Amino acid sequence: MELKALTSTAANKTQYVPEEFFELKSQIHARLLDMIDLPKLDSIDQENLKSQIRSMVEEIYRSEPNRVPLNFSERERFFKEIEDEVLGLGPLEPFMRDPSISDVLVNTYKQIFVERRGKLSLTEGRFKDNDHLMKIIDKIVSSVGRHVDETTPMVDARLSDGSRVNAIIPPLAIDGPILSIRRFAATPLEMEDLILLQTLPEELVQFISGIIQAKTNIMISGGTGSGKTTFLNVLSRFISENERIVTIEDAAELQLKQQHTVRLETRPANIEGRGEVMQRDLVKNSLRMRPDRIILGEIRGPEALDMLQAMNTGHEGSLTTIHANSARDALLRLETMVAMANLEIPSLFLRRYISSAIDIIIHVERLTDGNRKLVSLQELTGMEGEVVTMQEIFSFQKLGVDAEGNVKGAFKFHGIRPKCMDRLKAAGVHLPDDVFEPRVVLEV
Repeated sequence: MELKALTSTAANKTQYVPEEFFELKSQIHARLLDMIDLPKLDSIDQENLKSQIRSMVEEIYRSEPNRVPLNFSERERFFKEIEDEVLGLGPLEPFMRDPSISDVLVNTYKQIFVERRGKLSLTEGRFKDNDHLMKIIDKIVSSVGRHVDETTPMVDARLSDGSRVNAIIPPLAIDGPILSIRRFAATPLEMEDLILLQTLPEELVQFISGIIQAKTNIMISGGTGSGKTTFLNVLSRFISENERIVTIEDAAELQLKQQHTVRLETRPANIEGRGEVMQRDLVKNSLRMRPDRIILGEIRGPEALDMLQAMNTGHEGSLTTIHANSARDALLRLETMVAMANLEIPSLFLRRYISSAIDIIIHVERLTDGNRKLVSLQELTGMEGEVVTMQEIFSFQKLGVDAEGNVKGAFKFHGIRPKCMDRLKAAGVHLPDDVFEPRVVLEV
């Protein structure tokens, strides 16, 4: 019987891989693990190790009585997949090597989806079975000192390259283990890249650079996958090298280039349910570390109150992100999170506190065509009665969709001069007088 592993149909772009292929690969992998000394793998040169593994796999394959006949290209693929099983993440390894992929989403052993340029597609990859998938999940989480089993069926972890991993297994995942990997770009995007991708126009960059240098407090809002962390990373490039920065994250994703950066990360509870360190603990501790700026990767809960206190007590220029559908929703979510601190702060006082702490909200979205855009930049101006007031300085206005499904629209200023302009001038930032004139600066 010849292997049909590399035969695909043009109609649905899927592959048929017989069970004999997975069975043979599983048997050879198991025998290979019995032959090698796993603790010594890290001490062996990578190329030498690959050569040794290939020789051992060929020897095992030739001695296998029920081996599947393979032609040259099939043998090469077979040996590569075994190598990936031992040294990498098995069927996921080809996707982890592809720089165009931003997310890898595994729905049980049968399906592997990837995201490229904001759009999801089903791949031809798959695992042998759910046990095979569980071995890869265990390999990932154990490498960072965490575990996943029926008693703790959810886990967050991080790969060696910084990629963020989430796994959820039965009994919570009904059909089988689910694995999600948010890729960590080896080369982070810069402002020039965002301009090239038309995430924002070049005309806005000078103002954004100015509000960072003037140490305004900025909150970036947006949905999942909208590019909040990427945008926060880009904004951090405008922070002076002379400032001490403390970053606080659930899973370290930020890639700051300043030399004087202190990175802090939360820690989950251990098996006994002890030792958990939450973002709120790290925010409180960071205030004792003489920071010039505090960057909170994402506000998720009661740490919102501590972040606001830091912004209001001399730690200006702080940056953070928040999940929200709009700038106004971001304020509502922030108010809700502060209420989670159980201090019974009156709503009116809380809103005043928020309006005095946050200066700018930047809202980003992933549009239906997969592209990310800065869709609104708003300045908080104070209170009117019991409502926090904002004025929109800049926005992206959607005008429709073309025949190929691409969103058409225009970036425009609204003719409003920000209140923070005096602060920018005091910081030595001088912008042209006509920069905020009402006009469209870019159509896409």
